[in-house]
Amino acid sequence: MDTLKIIKIGGNIIDNEDALDSFLTKFSMLKEPKILVHGGGKLASKLSVQMGVEVQMVEGRRITDLSTLEIITMVYAGQINKTIVAKLQANECNAVGFSGADGNTIVAEKRPVKKIDYGYVGDVKKVDIQVPELLLESGIIPVFCAISHDQKGQLLNTNADTIASELAIAFSKKYKTALYYCFEKKGVLKNVEDENSVIEKITPSQYKELIDAGIIMEGMIPKIENCFYALENGVEKIGIGLPSMIFEPNSLHTILKNS
Repeated sequence: MDTLKIIKIGGNIIDNEDALDSFLTKFSMLKEPKILVHGGGKLASKLSVQMGVEVQMVEGRRITDLSTLEIITMVYAGQINKTIVAKLQANECNAVGFSGADGNTIVAEKRPVKKIDYGYVGDVKKVDIQVPELLLESGIIPVFCAISHDQKGQLLNTNADTIASELAIAFSKKYKTALYYCFEKKGVLKNVEDENSVIEKITPSQYKELIDAGIIMEGMIPKIENCFYALENGVEKIGIGLPSMIFEPNSLHTILKNS
């Protein structure tokens, strides 16, 4: 059986039209079964400013009040998702856009208030792959945005890295599954000033050492924690780096493994 590739894109890949076009052209050529997950936080923040809605971030995480949720839904499930689907169709790659509400695929609950009230942010509770699996079997590519729902009519902003890892875990019950996090860096870096200082392999013990040494910090921590959670729950392989790691497996990038 071919490995199912679940690929999450974010950062400058989405913000830069040429980079997005280049990625989607290559993505369309992949013969293996595949799913695409995208973020879009920078564009959501840009539209928020234009509409006079304050952008509130705490430790890299967005506070999502109702006005912000409306903007995120417009940007994630609308502008970005449908643009990606249209560009894939232009590359003769049949695709369907998804939020978690579509097909009842990703159910979440509103994050409880502890020290911080994150607003309408969802923590994933259940993933149902029935509908996207039917599409995959028909050669149609699911394209997921970073929105879930609570089965009570409420949409919820949900971290795109989490969406990708939860989908990968759910599909790993039926497919050999690989998860890729693509962004503008070559991988996890030892030195943020040196683009080539990529840590090529990270195990759980190495991860703890890298945190203690202050090499992995801030926004990279939840991303890597998502990775190890996925590895512990059936995902076979995880890569972090430039999109080239998918199309050129020998290119420099970070691989996460359980041992």
